[in-house]
Amino acid sequence: MPSFTLLLAAMNTEIRNALGEKIDYSFHDGGSDCIVVIGHGVTGNKDRPLVTALAEGLMAAGISALRFSFSGNGSSEGDFRDATITKEVADLGAVLDALEGVASDLIYAGHSMGGAVGVLRAASDSRIKALVSLAGMVNTKKFAETEFGDVVPGEGNMWDDEDCPLSKAYMDDLMGIGTLVEKGSQIVVPWMLVHGTEDDVVLIEDTHDIFEKATCDKHKLIIEGSDHVFSQPEHMGEMVEGVTSWIENG
Repeated sequence: MPSFTLLLAAMNTEIRNALGEKIDYSFHDGGSDCIVVIGHGVTGNKDRPLVTALAEGLMAAGISALRFSFSGNGSSEGDFRDATITKEVADLGAVLDALEGVASDLIYAGHSMGGAVGVLRAASDSRIKALVSLAGMVNTKKFAETEFGDVVPGEGNMWDDEDCPLSKAYMDDLMGIGTLVEKGSQIVVPWMLVHGTEDDVVLIEDTHDIFEKATCDKHKLIIEGSDHVFSQPEHMGEMVEGVTSWIENG
């Protein structure tokens, strides 16, 4: 079990990715020797309500958590236009590097695009001992075409948000990945997938599709009536309680 000194170091360690960009994060000390790393979705950051709610819920249950903003998002360094799934997979690797030797077990929970990041990282990084996908993006090409098919990269924005310009790098990455469905069979650790029935951003079929391919110890939680970000208090509570309970009993 890591000492208090090591856990304190985890709260104060500077984390930088391979490009030297500083990653902004917050550590929630639940007193456990397991740390749940939480990643957000596209246009999000570590302070999004669902991210903070999950971290606080885990801490209340005695499980330590670290929530962070991918480079180019929130207060992390970097350019938002460079924030692709591929780059964020590397960002997550940098976070895991910083926590290696601090925690006995590392679990990753990712929302939306952060869920796609988790699948790709967990498929090749044995340091992740369990995986949680929250409305996880799977069919990336379909997402790109549906959400931004009528936006010109380099000229328009994501969902008309001027702080979130749509880049060619982002679109090329989504189109190049295409789908993560076949990656489902490469996940060998326990895996929980959570999705709301009223999600109109990442469709619930993404979760159903990859769940069918998974051969690991898997669990699916479908939240009736929930949107993409579990915005209603009862849906947020069900997500936090479901994930926390699954980790406690894992």
